[in-house]
Amino acid sequence: MDGVLVHEEVPIPGAQQFIERLKDSGLGFLVLTNNSIYTPRDLCARLLGSGIDVPEGAIWTSALATAQFLADQRPGGTAYVVGEAGLTTALHDIGYVMTDRDPDYVVLGETRTYSFEAITRAIRLIADGARFIATNPDPSGPSQQGMLPATGSVAALISTATGRQPYFIGKPNPLMMRSALNRIDAHSETTVMVGDRMDTDIISGLEAGLRTVLVTSGSTRADQVETFPYRPTRVFESVADLVDLVGDGTL
Repeated sequence: MDGVLVHEEVPIPGAQQFIERLKDSGLGFLVLTNNSIYTPRDLCARLLGSGIDVPEGAIWTSALATAQFLADQRPGGTAYVVGEAGLTTALHDIGYVMTDRDPDYVVLGETRTYSFEAITRAIRLIADGARFIATNPDPSGPSQQGMLPATGSVAALISTATGRQPYFIGKPNPLMMRSALNRIDAHSETTVMVGDRMDTDIISGLEAGLRTVLVTSGSTRADQVETFPYRPTRVFESVADLVDLVGDGTL
């Protein structure tokens, strides 16, 4: 989402037309984000405020992918959550109970107000045997004031204290791609992943067997592509270049 459709809340030129063309085409699609702070409804409203009308059901977050993973692994389980509404809502929706008493999992997500007390509690619970899950490995994220520490950085702090590594659900884990494919009943052979980061979007799409399109409107610049040991299927400047290609079979 960020770097492909918007920068923070500023729409990238062509993003609105790209989404409208997708909707008009009848093709199934999802907008993916590693951000677990917001619910799909929140993100839908934020995108609409930027002039981009994405249906709530077409948004797939690392929080939803994490909830799906936990529902498959241990239905009706318990978790101690360090995160915000996007994550806690997703876990409540699958029937999980939030508790700090001998939980099955400690689940770490994105938040702008990390609490030392909550992190300390998470460390103690993991040391006592709770399984460690994190929504995504991103070490930092953008803000209008500059870089912010993100889930990956806090996960590293907890791992250093406990000696336990988390299982990351979000990109670049291809599990998130596969859960997204299942969400829209799609197949890897007929699906394209459009992203702006070689080290998360493109590699996760590649490992899930999708064709991949890198747009250089976000994190990875065009001159950086050759520095990676893998390549996207195609490279474009932005989604504006993709509008006329939707549904014609050339992507």
